[in-house]
Amino acid sequence: MTDAGDRVQAVLDGYANFLREKELALSKHQPYLIRWVREFLYFARAHDGYTFEQTLDLFLAEVGGRIGMKPWQIQQAADAVRIYRYQYRGVDGGGESAGGAAADEKGPPDDGSLLTRLREVLRLRHYSQSTERTYLHWSRRFLDYRRQTGLSGEPTAADVKAFLTRLAMVVKVSASTQNQAFSALLLLFREVLRTDLGEMAQTVRAKRGRKLPTVLSVNEVQALLAAVEPEYLLMVKLLYGGGLRLMELLRLRVKDLDFDAGLVIIRSGKGDKDRTTLLPEALRDELRIHLAKVREWHEADLAQGYGDAPLPDALVRKYPNAGREWGWQYVFPANKVAVDPADGRMRRYHVYEKTLQAAVRRAVRKADIAKHASVHTLRHSFATHLLLNGTDIREIQDLLGHTSVETTMIYTHVARELKTKARSPLDAL
Repeated sequence: MTDAGDRVQAVLDGYANFLREKELALSKHQPYLIRWVREFLYFARAHDGYTFEQTLDLFLAEVGGRIGMKPWQIQQAADAVRIYRYQYRGVDGGGESAGGAAADEKGPPDDGSLLTRLREVLRLRHYSQSTERTYLHWSRRFLDYRRQTGLSGEPTAADVKAFLTRLAMVVKVSASTQNQAFSALLLLFREVLRTDLGEMAQTVRAKRGRKLPTVLSVNEVQALLAAVEPEYLLMVKLLYGGGLRLMELLRLRVKDLDFDAGLVIIRSGKGDKDRTTLLPEALRDELRIHLAKVREWHEADLAQGYGDAPLPDALVRKYPNAGREWGWQYVFPANKVAVDPADGRMRRYHVYEKTLQAAVRRAVRKADIAKHASVHTLRHSFATHLLLNGTDIREIQDLLGHTSVETTMIYTHVARELKTKARSPLDAL
C-alpha cells in the first residue's frame, strides 16, 4: 500500500471507531458508510480545488449515474460523507490527506453552515420535528445575538452565558424557556463546534419552582365536550379518554387501534418510545363508524391514483407499497389531499395540529371556562381523574409514557388539592 493509501486507511480506521463509539449508525450499516467515505476520499483527490459541498455534489452525481443505484443508496453516501466531514473531522482532523475537498477551510464557520450541521446532528439522532425546530430557533437567536453585539470568531462559553443572562434579565423569559435555550446551545457546542462548555454544562440551569398543571374538573370536561364542534368532538374525546399528546393523536394509524384489547398503541412517542394507553369503551362504536367513513375516502383516493399515506423513516424503501394499505392510513386524516414536498406526490396527511388547537380554544371560551386550558390540559385532567378514581400511580406512569415516576407524582399534588378535607375558618363564623 502506498503512503497515501496508508494515510487514507488510517483515516478510515479512525472514522470506523468514531461510528462505533458515538453509535451514529447500526453496526450492520457501518461498513457501508466506511466504504462510501473511502470512495469519496479518493474521488476528492482527483477533484482538487473545489469546495467540500461542490465536491460532494460531483461525487453524488457520479454515484447516481451508476447502473442499478437506488435513491436510498445515494442518500446513504451523502450521510456517510457528511458525518465524516462535520462530526468526525471535528474530533481529530483525520481527513487532511484526502485532497481539496478534505482540506480545512480557513476562519470560523459561518452561521448558515453551523445551523445546517446542527440540523444534520438532530436528524441523525432522531430528534422529533418539534425539537428540531426549537433547537434551530434558539441556535439562530444565539448567533443573531453575537452578530448584533459585534462578537466575532468562534462562539465561546462566555457568549452563551451573556446570551442566557440577557434572556433572563432583559427578555425575562421563564425558567423553563431559559433551560430549553441552554439545552439547544449545549448540543450546538458539543456536537457541532466540538467545544466543551466546561462547568457551565453542569451549573447553568435556571431554577424552576414547582408548578401545578392546569386540570379541569369532571364537570368542566363535560362542559368542554358539549361545546366542541362536531367535526372535532371524537378527537377531543380520545385525547381526554386516552391521555394522548396532541401529535400522538394526530399521527395515529388505523393499525394502532386494538378494539379487542381496548388499547391505543402509541408509536414513537416522546423520546421515540412506544407505549399503550386506554381505548375508552364509550368510543369504540363511534370510532368504528368514523373509520368506515375514512375507508371510503381511502378507497376513493386509490381510485384516483392517490391513497399513499406517508410512512415513517425509511420504511417506504423496505415496503414500497405499504403506504397504500388500509392499516397505514391516518385515523384522523385531512379533508383533502396535498402535495408532498419531499417527492411531489399527492398524499392525504393527518388533520393539521393548529386546526384542532384552535377548535379547543373556541370550545373553552364557549363553555365559559376561566382556566387557561389547552389541548394538553386534557392529558393532565386524564391523569388526575384516574388518580382520584384510585388508579395506581405506576399504572398512570405507564399510560402517560413517563420515564420517571417522579414526573407522574405531580398529579398527586393536584389530586390532594382537589380532595382536601380542610375547612376554611371563615366557614365556621
